[in-house]
Amino acid sequence: MPDLKDCKSIFPRMASRILDEVMMDAALIKELAGVAKDTALLQGVLMRTKESPNSSELVTYAPFTLFPSPVPKSVFLQALSVQTHFNTLVDKISQDIDFLQEALASTIEVDDFTARLFKIHQQILKEGRSQSIVLGLNRSDYMLDQREDQTSSLKQIEINTIAASFGGLSSQTPEVHKHILKVAGRLEESQRILDNNPAAGLARGLAKAWELYGSDRAVVMFLVEEVQRNIFDHRYIEGELWKRNIPTVRKRFDDIYKTGSLDPDKRLFVDGKEVAVVYFRNGYMPQNYTNEQCWDVRLMMERSQAVKCPDIGTHLAGTKKVQQVLARPGVLERFFPDQPQAVQQMRETFAGLYTLDMGPEGDKTVAMALAEPNRFVLKPQREGGGNNIYGSEIVKVLREVRGSTERTAYILMDKINPAPIENYLLRRDSPLVISNCLSELGVFGAYVRQGAHMVMNECVGHLLRTKSSEHADGGVAAGVAVLDNPLLV
Repeated sequence: MPDLKDCKSIFPRMASRILDEVMMDAALIKELAGVAKDTALLQGVLMRTKESPNSSELVTYAPFTLFPSPVPKSVFLQALSVQTHFNTLVDKISQDIDFLQEALASTIEVDDFTARLFKIHQQILKEGRSQSIVLGLNRSDYMLDQREDQTSSLKQIEINTIAASFGGLSSQTPEVHKHILKVAGRLEESQRILDNNPAAGLARGLAKAWELYGSDRAVVMFLVEEVQRNIFDHRYIEGELWKRNIPTVRKRFDDIYKTGSLDPDKRLFVDGKEVAVVYFRNGYMPQNYTNEQCWDVRLMMERSQAVKCPDIGTHLAGTKKVQQVLARPGVLERFFPDQPQAVQQMRETFAGLYTLDMGPEGDKTVAMALAEPNRFVLKPQREGGGNNIYGSEIVKVLREVRGSTERTAYILMDKINPAPIENYLLRRDSPLVISNCLSELGVFGAYVRQGAHMVMNECVGHLLRTKSSEHADGGVAAGVAVLDNPLLV
């Protein structure tokens, strides 16, 4: 197994092996693209169409790469091995009232969305939590940073603690790439595509929480968006639950507002059914809360006995501000006082993160970003892709807010520079052209805690998303990235 230092040279070497003989053969590429689309449809790598996002009468393949992308094995294994530590970290943060209060103090002054979430958090603490079972399904996202000294390292972009998507579809994509490589005469490479089933692992977490709740008649409720193009990603997880005879329902904020209530024991009922687990696949962005009724529903669910995935503390633990505070010296040690190895494993994945709080340290960050904007990314407290700010835009935003507390709504992060590789991105109605691409590796974690006892803590699979290098930001659901698989090298 090559040393990490050799990664830079591996990438082009590995990519060019497929590239030289296959990628430059236009007739073969055209044939493979047709086979790939059919295989994706056969394997259920599906999305509804833009034209009819709430109907399954007409569906298409979810966008994906023609070929799997090379990823160094050592870095891939590093990302998997640290996931259970990140699960534990998120869980510990969610319970640390003082830490969350301190970390988010400046943010809630200027960011309305975080402030509203925090207000719910405070209300729940005042009333006392109704449920001792905690379920976390998260995804930690990384890129491979290529430095000038030829080394390559795994750097964390963020942890998604709410509505982490594509566990379903990424369970279906390995077969697509295995088949394409076989058709391209690349049997040896096809055998290096790993099996991957995050849907089953995420469902295991949901099933464990449902079981601990202790009512056979109660349902797992998926809180879903108004527009549901990505429904098949959910359906795989639903299917895994139905295999265990665990009933699922899909409800929007509006449905819950109309038919939801708490009984005197704070059990949650929606449309006459008792809810054991609320699985958020919505509610992560301000625009998801279209009116006050949505906020009322969120509070009602948080107050209820239902297991929340995530509960409000876990949602707050995934904010960008918390990520930045965790990178400060000594902070990880607060949560892992006797585990220096776990601390080191996590810290190795951190990119440089800098505060924009008012005061000398924040002033220094502003000056640094204005001097070399291309070295950084400016991140607001938002999920869902497409929110980050780059290059000359950083200068524009920081000049506007540098002297005001508004700047504390952002954090600054070192820009990660992955080595681009060539691939074909297959999208409905898009031309078949070779693109310079960047990939992002996600690792799924699932944990269940009851009281002080950790019942389950697992790494349950991975996700590779790839986009054209001209796109700075945005995921698959945002229409920028496409699904991919790692080809370990």
